[in-house]
Amino acid sequence: MTASATRRTTAAADWRALGTSVRLVTTDPALLDSCNLLLARHLAEVDAACSRFRQDSELVALDQARGRPVRVSPLLAEALAVALRAAAATDGAVDPTVGTAIDALGYDRDFRLIQEDGRPIRLTVRPVPGWRAVSLDRANDTVTVPAGVRLDLGATAKAWTADKAAALLAEAAGCGVLVSLGGDTAVAGEPPAGGWRVRVQDATGPVDETPAPGTYATVSIRSGGLATSGTTSRRWRRGAHDLHHIVDPYTGLPAETPWRTVSVAAATCADANAAGTAALVKGAGAQRWLAGLGLPARLVANDGTVETTPGWPASAPARSGPEAAA
Repeated sequence: MTASATRRTTAAADWRALGTSVRLVTTDPALLDSCNLLLARHLAEVDAACSRFRQDSELVALDQARGRPVRVSPLLAEALAVALRAAAATDGAVDPTVGTAIDALGYDRDFRLIQEDGRPIRLTVRPVPGWRAVSLDRANDTVTVPAGVRLDLGATAKAWTADKAAALLAEAAGCGVLVSLGGDTAVAGEPPAGGWRVRVQDATGPVDETPAPGTYATVSIRSGGLATSGTTSRRWRRGAHDLHHIVDPYTGLPAETPWRTVSVAAATCADANAAGTAALVKGAGAQRWLAGLGLPARLVANDGTVETTPGWPASAPARSGPEAAA
């Protein structure tokens, strides 16, 4: 998705972290550099705590605990709490115990590296262990993960990070802030006049390019978050199998879904992303499920048909200004 401010007085910065694109937009250009430094520090802390690709991360260290309780940092404890809450809220459609399953599909390193590996794999239906197997004690930030269970916070950590970063920067800078991390966008502080413009699209791409292929829509939000989950961007091939990163916890395989993307607006980006990912897994009943939760959403079917739920923002008129891409 792509987000933009509606005034020329905003400023934006782009770079990469956490294996994805990063864009920061502030309503006070003079504060962009200082906010960007704070953002970089925050993302580095999240990476050290939550990455499943770093052998020195706290998350990977849990693999060696063999079922013993482990004291973790408050940052990882919070990330785990968000993941477990998302699992409960989605009836297990979003589950952090998919780590072994997604590794078996070949997604066991930074995405830019797995695309170069075409070795064949054998797909086996195997439900994931399930989020209820993980015990988190927030009183002392202790987590217990059963032996053989690997965690993956990919469905929640990035969106939660965007929420946390936007709130942190807005409070520190005293201005409006938008943080976009690879499709997950959170805003905080006083928004620009007319709100933050967000371009929702089927594939993540540069902000200054018209999205292709697929449809797109530009909407405006003033608070909370907006996230797009989909099967179109992170795809790879192993042998004869065309794979994507949205794992169905009930099979341990890429979700078979009638939707190619689902975009959701919610009070937080973490809630929006969890709902969008769950909708892909839930499949044909997703629109009714989202509407029942009162979540504004835009669902794009595999044939390009677009459906929305009540409350989805109307398309915003075109305006100039710096944009944040994801």
